[in-house]
Amino acid sequence: MSLSAKPIPPRDRLIVALDFPSHQEAKNLVETLGEEVTFYKIGLELFMAGDYFALIDWLRQQDKKIFADLKFYDIPATVERAVRALSRTGVQFATVHGEQAIMEAAAQGKGGALKMLAVTVLTSIDDRTLHQMGYRGNVQSLVLQRSEQAVEAGLDGVIASGQEATSIRKAIGEPPLIVSPGVRPEGNPANDQKRVVTVEQAFCNGVDHIVVGRPIRDAPDPKAVAAAIQNCILELFESRQPKERAR
Repeated sequence: MSLSAKPIPPRDRLIVALDFPSHQEAKNLVETLGEEVTFYKIGLELFMAGDYFALIDWLRQQDKKIFADLKFYDIPATVERAVRALSRTGVQFATVHGEQAIMEAAAQGKGGALKMLAVTVLTSIDDRTLHQMGYRGNVQSLVLQRSEQAVEAGLDGVIASGQEATSIRKAIGEPPLIVSPGVRPEGNPANDQKRVVTVEQAFCNGVDHIVVGRPIRDAPDPKAVAAAIQNCILELFESRQPKERAR
């Protein structure tokens, strides 16, 4: 077991994805989850719904942390300016695709408290899909290559499946963040995700934060599911403390 040693409050380790077609639906879930969740991801679907930055302001008013998952991908100069503009909105995390020049530009633009994370390989992609895209290697090797390049470029961490987290941590060390989507509580379907892990597997492999969307959003009682995940996280990190004090 290789739990993250970063001083992150356990409740901040769960990031809930607000994948909705409207801001009102997103706000409804935030209000339903209440104090159970402190960190939210808002991505392209809500960006296209309009008033994206008004939603960021509303989440900040609720004392929530924000992950702007916009996956920047453009010429480096444009990415640098876009990231610089985003850094002024008060979000904590944002994403950029794992291409070297683009990552370097994002690192130049981020400034302040914004942490930029490189998307290594989407968790909906497996080796077969990668080969169809023209890559000769496998997912594992590409994820490791992009993780190492992200650190070299000056980014704060990576987005990657929990399946690769142990290898990533060995390759890039402890300081960079690993944030993992494709996390499913026991018994939940994988849907279109192909490289999935459970909550416990993700953190035991060295992940710092997990992103969970549909298992919470689509549950009959979203708050109960979020609470169960938070309890699992708390138990994992509390179980490590006596061992650390004994060293």
